[in-house]
This record gives sequence, structure tokens and C-alpha cells, in this order.
Amino acid sequence: MITEEQISKFEQIIGYTFRDKALITQAFTHSSFVNEQKINKRPDYERLEFLGDAVLEMISSAFLYRSFPDKKEGEMSKMRASLVCEPALAYDADALDLRSYIQLGKGEEATGGRNKESIIADVMEAVIGALYLDGGIQESKRFIDTYVLSNIDAVQMFVDSKSLLQEMAQGENLGDIKYEICGESGPEHDKIFEVRVFVGEKKLGEGAGKTKKAAEQKAAYQALVALKDQK
Repeated sequence: MITEEQISKFEQIIGYTFRDKALITQAFTHSSFVNEQKINKRPDYERLEFLGDAVLEMISSAFLYRSFPDKKEGEMSKMRASLVCEPALAYDADALDLRSYIQLGKGEEATGGRNKESIIADVMEAVIGALYLDGGIQESKRFIDTYVLSNIDAVQMFVDSKSLLQEMAQGENLGDIKYEICGESGPEHDKIFEVRVFVGEKKLGEGAGKTKKAAEQKAAYQALVALKDQK
């Protein structure tokens, strides 16, 4: 159960105090939590997620339109998709420690729901929806600008890290790229994979994730950062 202290802490982090605390509580409430309540059932975040998704698309579209006057529609659509996809939103949510506020049912908690990118991304959109209803478009825009659009290059690099690393390695003749699983942990239903990536003979990155692909993306991102720092 989320507490008043947790809500207050989150409000301090984002710099906004909700007039209607029920909205932000709803934004953090997964359907599995609601389904386990016998009395005083409250709504889950799904309707707020629906609204937040639309607000996020509008704000990010306007941002890209203003920021990249030379980009064509297809290019901007691809950039927007990278900014608002599940991995990117879950990545953005780390700065807020968003997963720690989510209300989950016992079953969903036991199967690793708190670390699922899909749930974290949904909650991120639900928070945007709650901000829109409570504080209007300006507050939701301020949140999106701060936590989603503040570092578009880093987000795009994170989302496309494997393909970008491949392009860099080929373009600069750095050698072949090899991903290697170096560890697994956790129960079968909630396994975490650890991967390291080699470019040529050099180990340049490591990453961990719920899937091998996610771990490889994070390892590739580390490798890209390392290569950029060497320049």
C-alpha cells in the first residue's frame, strides 16, 4: 500500500504537489492490486495510462517538430517511436525510482512485476495522465520535458544501441562484435541475464536484463559510451 510519505516524496522529486491525491495514487495502482482488494476498491492506472499516452505523443511530436525543422515526417515518426517505446520510458523512469511506488498484487509481485519494463512504462504514462488532469497541459509538459525529452540523444542511443554499435564498429573498422552471457540469476520465472560485449578483442560493456536482448542492449550502450569517451 502506497503511503502519504511516499506520495509526498514523489511530489518533492517532480516538483509538483497534487491537489487530488487520488489521481497520483491511481497512477501507481496496477490492476492486480485492485483485484485483491475485498473492500474500498479503487481504480487502477489503465485509464490514466490511456490519457497519458495521448498527451505524451502530442508533446513529443511538437518537440520534434520544433527541434528538427529539416526532418521529414518518416524520420520524426521513427524518433518519436524511440522516445516513447517501453524500454525508453522504463529507462527514463529510473531517474524517479518509479518502480518503488507501484502497488502490485501479491501474485504479480512474486513473478517480478515490479521490474517489468511494460508495467514501469505504463505507470510512467499514467503519471503523465494524472498530471494533465490535476495540473493541466503545462504540468504534464514540464514533466515530459524533464524526464523524457531532456536527453534525446542518450535515449535514442540507448534504444538503438545494438544497431548503432554495429554501425560504428563497421564504419571505423573496430572488429567484430560478440555478445557473451556471463551469468544468470533469480528463479526461472524471474531470471536476470548478464551479458558482456566484445568489440574486436576488447570487452567494452556489460549489461543485465530480464531478457537476453535487453541485457545485450544495455551492454551495447555501455560500449557506445566507452567508445565515445575514447574519442
